Amino acid sequence: MSLARVHNFTISLDGFGTGEGLSRDAPFGHAGERLHQWMFTTRFWHEMTGRSGGTAGLDDAFARQFEPGIGAEIMGAGKFGYPGWHEDPDWKGWWGPNPPFHTPTFVLTHHPRPSIEMEGGTTFHFLDTSPAEALATAREAADGQDVRIGGGPTVVRDFFAAGLIDRLHVVVAPILLGRGVRLWDGLEGPEKDYEVEATSSPSGVTHVTFTRAGL
Repeated sequence: MSLARVHNFTISLDGFGTGEGLSRDAPFGHAGERLHQWMFTTRFWHEMTGRSGGTAGLDDAFARQFEPGIGAEIMGAGKFGYPGWHEDPDWKGWWGPNPPFHTPTFVLTHHPRPSIEMEGGTTFHFLDTSPAEALATAREAADGQDVRIGGGPTVVRDFFAAGLIDRLHVVVAPILLGRGVRLWDGLEGPEKDYEVEATSSPSGVTHVTFTRAGL
């Protein structure tokens, strides 16, 4: 069976995966871009954004695991758009006409709408269903490849709590946000079912990986 994977999901030292006050002008609220500064310097990110250069060290190596072997993505309503996007029929996500997913992408929302076909192979499908049912749908669309669970923190937490994630890559950034949405709230002892590794980077972040025991 294909795996369910999370990559490059960044939290603050106090566990927040996004800030408070999300809006169309502030996708991560008061956190701004601080959570993801580690990624913006990598060669991977420079290539993703059509630029040359960038660093080629540890952070780049982890960031590049985002793409290989992925056949579908699942994301939450909060990752797809700003609060209230469901009332805007023209909203097609944050990423412009050619989103970086290039696969069927399933948006979990209480306000489903018709699918949206984008450039580059991304088609957004909107589901109001449970994590397990969403994963079954995404696996069918992935055609034997893995499914990426893209976030935000509530979606990752819900899938992790349900035991549905096989590999989880969390990046701990050396910042304090103080408010927002935490990743770990309500979770206790998941490490008993996973092999856990932590790797510190010269950039100041720590890459923590959870791999289901026996994989």
